[in-house]
Amino acid sequence: MRKLKEFILRLDLFTKPDILHVVLLVFSLLILASLIFSIWGKLSPKSNLEELKSRTNSWWIMVLFFVSATLLDRAITFPAIALLSFIAFRELHSILNFRDSDRRALFWAFIAIPIQYYLAYIEWYMLFIIFIPVYMFLFIPVRLVIIGETKGIIKSMASMQWALMINVFGISHLAYFLALPEDIPNFKNGGQGLLLFLVFLTEINDVLQFIWGKLLGKHKITPSVSPNKTWEGFVGGIISTTIIGYFLRFLTPLETWQVILASFIIACTGFFGDIVMSAVKRDLGVKDTGTTIPGHGGILDRLDSLTYTAPIFFHLVYYWAF
Repeated sequence: MRKLKEFILRLDLFTKPDILHVVLLVFSLLILASLIFSIWGKLSPKSNLEELKSRTNSWWIMVLFFVSATLLDRAITFPAIALLSFIAFRELHSILNFRDSDRRALFWAFIAIPIQYYLAYIEWYMLFIIFIPVYMFLFIPVRLVIIGETKGIIKSMASMQWALMINVFGISHLAYFLALPEDIPNFKNGGQGLLLFLVFLTEINDVLQFIWGKLLGKHKITPSVSPNKTWEGFVGGIISTTIIGYFLRFLTPLETWQVILASFIIACTGFFGDIVMSAVKRDLGVKDTGTTIPGHGGILDRLDSLTYTAPIFFHLVYYWAF
């Protein structure tokens, strides 16, 4: 019992009631969505709700993960998000068809994951921000050259570096939110509030763009890449997400106009991350990047939008607030 009390006291839910309210709202929305789709499916068996149900179920998984990771001690949170990067990188490298000779270079790419997250944990911002884009960018080609096999080396260089940027550098910004200092005005919800704001807006934007597209969609944006993406869904999602972001501004230290602009950018970049990964999967001829989440694809299928929104939103906040 004493250990349970100590664990509860370590959670930020009770010291940051705004976060508690948003967490309760998110779970309420998930419960409501699950009930609606379940009843809808029984009343109208011919309705094609599989996509919506799949997205809702995967949303449950992601919300449970991020809420748990956000509220636990940093010593647990950082390794947990690093594990997401590891799994996402592993999923992508498994479908990118690397050469057998690339395994030694891939070893160093995997080693870069704990290094990147350790830099975030100790709050070494300057090295965190250049370790992968500069040092790993220069090191990986050298390691591939040392192997001595030049046929296909350009593809291996580009694929490995891009996979690191997307799955490690991009996602690691989620962890660094929790390392941001809180000694600035109007920052009562800290990095947890920023992380919750970003993840919620990114995921709700994905759902809203899908719903608006189903309701009003007629004009396709990229029919050869993602046939279900329409201009109506894109615009409807952006407007809805921006409005939601405005009402969640208390989770951030930003001014009103900054929150509105940031929400708009999150909606746009989330869409970009989604279609970029869709294009990659089409090129490789796969439906999902993996099978980590049974019935819902891989971790990267759920994080594709966050790989774009996380670094963009992080640097907006860092520039405006710090």
